[in-house]
Formats: sequence, structure tokens, C-alpha cells
Amino acid sequence: MNSGTPAPDSYYERIDEHRYKPTAHAGGAWDPDELHFSPLGGLVVHAIERQLAARPDNGLVMARISYDILGRLALDECEIRVEVVRPGRTIELVEAVVLVADRPVVRARAWLLATVDTAAVAGGADERLTPPEQLAPWEMGALWPGGYIASLDVRPLAPPRPGRTTAWVSTRHALVAGEPSSPLASYLALVDTANGIAVRQPPTAWIYPNVDLTVHLHRQPEGDWTGLDTTVTFGPTGQGLTSTVLHDVNGPVGHAQQMLTVRPVPERQG
Repeated sequence: MNSGTPAPDSYYERIDEHRYKPTAHAGGAWDPDELHFSPLGGLVVHAIERQLAARPDNGLVMARISYDILGRLALDECEIRVEVVRPGRTIELVEAVVLVADRPVVRARAWLLATVDTAAVAGGADERLTPPEQLAPWEMGALWPGGYIASLDVRPLAPPRPGRTTAWVSTRHALVAGEPSSPLASYLALVDTANGIAVRQPPTAWIYPNVDLTVHLHRQPEGDWTGLDTTVTFGPTGQGLTSTVLHDVNGPVGHAQQMLTVRPVPERQG
């Protein structure tokens, strides 16, 4: 980026080594005073990678990360604490805890695995999606409010259907102002969007936030686009599931699952 080009907007600004302040672009879709989890999920990976970069490179890559959302995600500064739970030369488990006002709101655990040349036996993945450059944008902000949704470039492969949509998602916004983020952190910062692209019921009538997000990767994502091949299922007793095959421009990279709590929008008292 040259000096004549303005810096892109960001989802977060750094306060100190472990604390971050969200911008308006991180605003949630269910409540304008809450965070959207998607950029926070990317920020957690950014914080993990930043801490691991301070030690000698052991060649491990993130193959799974699971997030449990423990409480309300207030649109306020947060602190991220990272520790290695299970060290190892070929397998390692790392935990990150996000705190808002000294209260844990997200707990994430990531498995890091050794890299080995398995190209000769690689296989099993589905075909590539239609490239995003060949698709028209979708104004997702017409369905969902919030600064995060407004920041996205969304390109569905076909008109979205209730409970079933395949779309590319990208953003010009930096994850943290003035800091480069890895392709993995930038990619994962968009994955939680999946629960909003395949709307089964209008969010004005039903609430279905996810209480977790688990991502499994069989290879590391590349490029500026996150591909979401998403199916949303509602059960009969208030639970739902958002299941997504994850893609980059080169093909599938893994899967994501989100558990939903489904309930009608409360009626307002007159």
C-alpha cells in the first residue's frame, strides 16, 4: 500500500499487548450494542498466532478451532489471554479466553498439527465453486442490520433460499488497524457469517443465534474470499444447526458447524 492510498477501515484497534477496541464495523446483527462474533473469531486466531510467533517456528498449523460463546458480546474493549494447554512437537493444543469487563465471554481451543507432505495421497474434496468474479453482489444489509454485515461483499452462486445458500464473502476492512493478519485469521474472521446467509425464518420473527462455532480444516485457506456452502436446519424443540462446507478459490478447505438456539421474537408490551 503506497502512502497516497488511505488505510482501510478495521474491525478492531489495538489498545495494548492483549487488549483490543472494536470499531463500529464489528457491530452485531441481533443487537447494535453487541459484537458480531465473526470478526471476533478472526481476532482470536490473530492473538493466538501473535503469541506463537514469539517462539521458534515448529511448523505446526491450525487444523481445528472451536469457540464456545459464554455470554453477551458487548460492543466494548476486550482482552484475549492465550496459553498452551498441551505442548508438543507434532500436536499441540492452545486455549484462548476473551474477556469483556473482566468476564469471560468466549473460550476457544485450537489443535495445531505437524505439516507432512501428503500430496501423493490427497483426495476426497468436492469441486470448486464458481469464482466470485463471475457473480453479482447481494445486498445482505437489506436483511440484516449491523456494522459488520454492512462491511461485507457477498456473492451468492444462486438466489438465497430458506435454509440453503452458497456464497462467497469478502471484506476490504483490516482485522486490526495497522497490523497485517494471516490468511487464516482473515479467512476465519468471515466464517460466522454462514448463519446469516441461509435464513430459514425472518430474523424479525425468529431469533436463532449460535452458541458456538467449530471449524475443521484439511488444508490452510488462501486468498481474499471465504466460500460458504451452507445448510441451516431447525429441530422441533428449539435447537438448530448451521452446517457449512468451507471453500477458498482453489476448492474446499474444511467444514464449520454452529449450534443454534431457536426461539420466537418476544412480543413487545404495549
